[in-house]
Amino acid sequence: MAAVDPSGKPFPPLINDLILRAARGEKTEHVPVWVMRQAGRYLPEFREVRAENEFFKVCRTPELACEVTLQPLRRFDLDAAIIFSDILIIPQAVGMEVQMVPGKGPTFPQVLKEPSDLQHLNLNCNVKEELQYMLDALTFTRHTLNGKVPLIGFCGGPWTLMAYMIEGGGSSTQSKAKAWLYKYPEDSHILLKSLTKLLIEFLIDQVVAGAQMLQVFESHAGILTPECFKTFLLPYIKEIAEGVKSGLKRLNIDVPMTIFAKDAHYGIEELATTGFDIISLDWTIKPMRARHEAGQKVTLQGNLDPCALYGSENDIQDNVKKMLKNFGTQKYIANLGHGMYPDMCPESVQTFVNAVHNYSKLMNESS
Repeated sequence: MAAVDPSGKPFPPLINDLILRAARGEKTEHVPVWVMRQAGRYLPEFREVRAENEFFKVCRTPELACEVTLQPLRRFDLDAAIIFSDILIIPQAVGMEVQMVPGKGPTFPQVLKEPSDLQHLNLNCNVKEELQYMLDALTFTRHTLNGKVPLIGFCGGPWTLMAYMIEGGGSSTQSKAKAWLYKYPEDSHILLKSLTKLLIEFLIDQVVAGAQMLQVFESHAGILTPECFKTFLLPYIKEIAEGVKSGLKRLNIDVPMTIFAKDAHYGIEELATTGFDIISLDWTIKPMRARHEAGQKVTLQGNLDPCALYGSENDIQDNVKKMLKNFGTQKYIANLGHGMYPDMCPESVQTFVNAVHNYSKLMNESS
């Protein structure tokens, strides 16, 4: 990982490297834990920030992005921070407008309807220049963390970004985006290839700016057939892992990389061959099956059903015990199978995090 920021100022020494050791397959005294969307609307302090600031203003203001990134770490004994941003800043960088509409979520006023629309995009943009605000947020947050825990950078996967750019927002079927794969396969590859190139550059830039881990979110992976997965998703995910690691190697930097391909049960074995260090799992896959298909070379992450946090304190603790028993305490990072929901109770997150630490320590001591 980068020891100095882009200006040459040394980053603070890391105090808690537990999650980095787990990611590399090294022995850990207990299971590290963080939570997807751990900075978000379930926290009253986050809602206070958002009440005065539009969503993308928070993303584009390093001080605000840092503040909401650190909010959950003030409450919970988490083993990582993840920079507050959004996967859709990449479509913004290539020239598409994205609005965060209350009660609806991300919305594109203009979408890609046919291949000729690609000519209106700047797919060769200078991604560092366009998204410098996120890089500045990473650097500022890494210094502000003062070594407490590692800082995670992230991006959306090429297919997931393509789907948003065509659908214009959330969709249960992704039918418009999937139609491109069948009607316009060559143009789909052009778009995916272009996005992949930008993502490789952007992820390398994030590490130089201060990210100590990386996660790629292929949130719409499970909507694909196994054949489309192998044709339109897997090659680009592999290219990202290889491209980022190769680029960082030239800089004498190495950081763990996580792939989260939600609902892609059929693809775990293939994902394990892509070069990612960690495979993050949703809640619909059995841990022992995932370990069998992933093999022993990768670390697994996940996969408690987020809705389990609606249960009682005892129920949450019992579900954590079951999860740890099934995954084991080594080469494993505890997390939810997806992100926090806005109406969840912060105290339930506290119960989840404490249970992971306490029960994994007990399991290690008794083994």
